[in-house]
Amino acid sequence: MTPTLSDATVLIVDDEQSLADLYAYWIDEFATARTAYDGTEALEELADEIDVMLLDRRMPGLSGDEVVEEVERRGLDVRIVMVTAVDPGFDIVDMGIDDYLIKPVDQPELVDTVERMLVRSTYDDQLQEKFQLVEKKVTLEAAKTPHELEESEEYAELTRRLDAIERDLDSAVEEFDDDDFTVAFRELPDGGPVDSTEGSS
Repeated sequence: MTPTLSDATVLIVDDEQSLADLYAYWIDEFATARTAYDGTEALEELADEIDVMLLDRRMPGLSGDEVVEEVERRGLDVRIVMVTAVDPGFDIVDMGIDDYLIKPVDQPELVDTVERMLVRSTYDDQLQEKFQLVEKKVTLEAAKTPHELEESEEYAELTRRLDAIERDLDSAVEEFDDDDFTVAFRELPDGGPVDSTEGSS
């Protein structure tokens, strides 16, 4: 059974306390929200049951990247969404994240993202990996030029992995949530980006 927002616990991690508190205020209208203001505190909070983590990337002390690595090392079952002002690089291909949002973000975007993560938490490992790869592919195609994509071995490997999984999952299309179906089969015009993504400070 797909968990509902009202039953979910969302951890917001950002060293900018006012921003973390704002995200928590938005989320708390629909789900249980917790906050952590650095990576170390985030890992302490993850000792409890957390369904989704909204994670800043650039933080003093433990960075968001290091938090993700520790989550993987511990084998914790949590959907991770980077919410950051750092423009995505090809290094995100191998990161254990489910989505990558560029600040600024608004309440509808955050809430919609959390809902999608909850739906995905019900999928098996292969389906979850598919959607991780799809989100990374869409993120990179929005942020990089066609030439940069063509020259990137990381992007080529992502595409190969996604193609292999899609061949295995042809028979499972009926399991997809409507929103995820839209994301999974999103077409990019002429191989170019969906839109231009500008980094913020």
